[in-house]
Amino acid sequence: MTITIAGIHFDYRDYDERSDVLYLHVGPPKKPAAKTLETPEGHTVEYDDHDAIVGLELMGVRGALERDGDLQLTWPPAHLTAGSLRQALAA
Repeated sequence: MTITIAGIHFDYRDYDERSDVLYLHVGPPKKPAAKTLETPEGHTVEYDDHDAIVGLELMGVRGALERDGDLQLTWPPAHLTAGSLRQALAA
C-alpha cells in the first residue's frame, strides 16, 4: 500500500499502536535520516543526504482521526483525511 502526501509516495509503513505513531518511508528505512525537522504539530519529517524527504513520523494518528476525522500536517503542506490513513493503521 502506498500513501501519497504532497506528491511523495511513501510505500513502507509501520504503525506503533501502543504509542499511536505511524512511520512512513520511501522504501524500507536503511539508515538513519541525514536530517530531521519537527512540524508545529510534533510530527517528524526525515530527509536524506540530498535533502529529499524520505520519511514521516506522524504522532497521535488514531487519536486525531477519531477526534477530528483528519490529521493536520504543516510540512510538507498536506491535509490528511481519515480515508487516506485508516488502511495504514490496520493490523
